[in-house]
Amino acid sequence: MLVAPVLLEQFLALAVGFVDKWLAGNLFTDAEPLAAIGLVAYCLAFMPVLFMMPAAGATALVSRAVGGGDYAAARRAWVACLLVAIALAVVALGLAVLWGERFIGLLGLPPGSSSLAIRYLAIVTPTLPLLAVISVGLAALRGAGDMVGGLVAMSVVNLVNAGASYALATGSLGLPRLGWEGLAWGTVAGYACGTVVVIALLARGARGLQPRWTDWRPQRDELSRIAHIGGPAGTDAIGNAACHLTFLGIVNRLGDIDAAAHSVAITIESLAFLPGSAFGVAAATLAGQFLGAGDQQRARRSVGLAAGAAAALMTLAGLGFLLAADPLAVWFTGGADRQPAVASLAASLVRVVAFVQPPLALLMVFSGGLRGAGATRPPLVVNFTSLILIRLPLAVFLAWPVVELPGGLGALPGCGLGVYGAWLAMAADLTARGLAMLVIYAGGRWSKVVV
Repeated sequence: MLVAPVLLEQFLALAVGFVDKWLAGNLFTDAEPLAAIGLVAYCLAFMPVLFMMPAAGATALVSRAVGGGDYAAARRAWVACLLVAIALAVVALGLAVLWGERFIGLLGLPPGSSSLAIRYLAIVTPTLPLLAVISVGLAALRGAGDMVGGLVAMSVVNLVNAGASYALATGSLGLPRLGWEGLAWGTVAGYACGTVVVIALLARGARGLQPRWTDWRPQRDELSRIAHIGGPAGTDAIGNAACHLTFLGIVNRLGDIDAAAHSVAITIESLAFLPGSAFGVAAATLAGQFLGAGDQQRARRSVGLAAGAAAALMTLAGLGFLLAADPLAVWFTGGADRQPAVASLAASLVRVVAFVQPPLALLMVFSGGLRGAGATRPPLVVNFTSLILIRLPLAVFLAWPVVELPGGLGALPGCGLGVYGAWLAMAADLTARGLAMLVIYAGGRWSKVVV
């Protein structure tokens, strides 16, 4: 009951990414738009990371309070988290104005595709306050067990996004044909409509979360709890984003063909994320509510069952990748004769990641379960350690033909495998993190964390 709405919601979000990638591959004739939309997709996926601290705090605190029957505490918690998120959005907007273009330039795309990405993000970035409301509002609803409300809100976001992006990019329905910028304005329309829906859901008192006037004056102890629980989760999310963007920079420096193939393969791989993400949300809600009710055994069992189900489904997805990698890659690049080099390379990347779906499932679900329980530090340690010690250095060594050492210390020979080598490094990293989270879950100490 918890997984199904989130699974459908994630599928709709995935469909929007498919629409953008398909439009970039079919409306334009070269690899630049596909490479640019890949960078844009990373940035759009990581924008909610800015609000991970208040969102993680909202899920953990609301689920504990609801599990213990204290709805007044649940209301105060999510309102305090929302105020923190809006403050973070204002700070992020200021930083984007000052250093946004410079940041995009550091990610290594060639000038043409980098310019496209900058034009897109200049339109979307001002919607960060709207995204803050969506992120924390949905986190609160999910903490209270209301997955249907989240489904409704994100359905509006994703359907409006996909429809408006297509119409504005192509000039359908009598709208102006905006081309590349049309994709960005469709995203803005989706966020705006989704914010209205989230506010309406919370204002009507969904799951007892309708705020009172007094709830808008957060107390110091509430802010302290948000920092205690959400701080490690926020640090984890921001560190993850930084490492993934560094990984993207390693790939982008290989040229537009490799960057475009990476973009297509990531979109195809995201099909397998659906069960992992959905079961991770369910594990977070159940862990928090059972621990709030004082039942550690059911909290541990629910997280374990969610992980097992996700691993089974994602294993099947991996088998599907092995069989359908070529036709999927060809579809995204506009046909067999349109961009054959990109399609062939993307298909080989999809086959690499097919073999790491089971550990990826364990990583996603156990991380979600631990965060819902308030144990936000173990995922932080695992993610940082593996990304910094395994993925990034191994990606540089395998992908680049020559590795320049810092400080003018010379250079080392690399393997020169291109983006294929970078994906081998990614596979090693995901396997290590999934196994590490399995060990932490089995230890059981996470279920004894006091919020």
